[in-house]
Amino acid sequence: MAVYTEVSDEELKTFINRYDVGELLSYKGIAEGVENSNFFVQTSQLPYILTLYEKRVNPDDLPFFLGLMEHLSEKGIRCSVPLRDRDGRALQTLAGRPAALFTFLEGMWPRKIAPFHCAELGRAMARMHLAGLDYELTRENNLSVSGWRPLFESCADRADEVRPGLAGMLDRELTFLENNWPDDLPMGVCHADLFPDNVFFRDDAVSGIIDFYFACNDFLVYDLAVCLNAWCFERDRSFNLTKARLMLSNYRKERALSRQEIEALPILARGAAVRFLLTRLYDWLNHPEGAFVQPKDPLEYFAYLSFHQRVSSPSDYGVE
Repeated sequence: MAVYTEVSDEELKTFINRYDVGELLSYKGIAEGVENSNFFVQTSQLPYILTLYEKRVNPDDLPFFLGLMEHLSEKGIRCSVPLRDRDGRALQTLAGRPAALFTFLEGMWPRKIAPFHCAELGRAMARMHLAGLDYELTRENNLSVSGWRPLFESCADRADEVRPGLAGMLDRELTFLENNWPDDLPMGVCHADLFPDNVFFRDDAVSGIIDFYFACNDFLVYDLAVCLNAWCFERDRSFNLTKARLMLSNYRKERALSRQEIEALPILARGAAVRFLLTRLYDWLNHPEGAFVQPKDPLEYFAYLSFHQRVSSPSDYGVE
């Protein structure tokens, strides 16, 4: 179970009593998730989600994340929203950790990605990007191209344990990305971690977006690059052109992409693949014995990167 910090009954009752949410009836840990401890909380009024922020989350970033969720919700984007207590505070402390209580979203994330999921995601992502354009707080993407080489160097000496020659390939790829990364594309607030388990569906439509804890200011089209990797490859690691075409075309119905953004897709997709390959590689090599969560296979993203390296133009992603 992905609960790193346990909460006692009395601690949680005291915490819940700060809010106008009724009486605490029950709670249980949520097994899914990697970064934080999450609990399903049932009160006499409604269900809620309690999140305790663990050591990998910088507390200084929490006002950006929580404020972003409130901002997007006010703009009509369906996302989990932090509740404020009777004193107007969204951020609390519980069991020695920063904590917040959130509204509960109906729906389920898709275990098997169908083309219509990608189409709906494209629309929802574009609307989220437009809604975030006037969000006043900013946060740098510390897992963009400038942060990849330090991450690589922290595990380069053991990378070949995962795949022979992996260290050399990553070194060459990072040099290519550093020399070719764009610098003049439209910017805005990106989710930057919009994987299927962070998008809920109900009645074949997106019912909510969760887990904004990698959100940052970056090229908006970078979010699309992340999702080409996360949503458009099959279990045999082949690329599904139909899914990509639907995602991109439905995004463009809500927010137009410039020619420069379209042309940048291949390199951004390579960069997004490297970002998740590196973080998975680090976690794989530094996995503590007895840890709650099994690390994800970094070689999945090695396969995705290999595909993107062969892409000759944006049309390979189904872009007209």
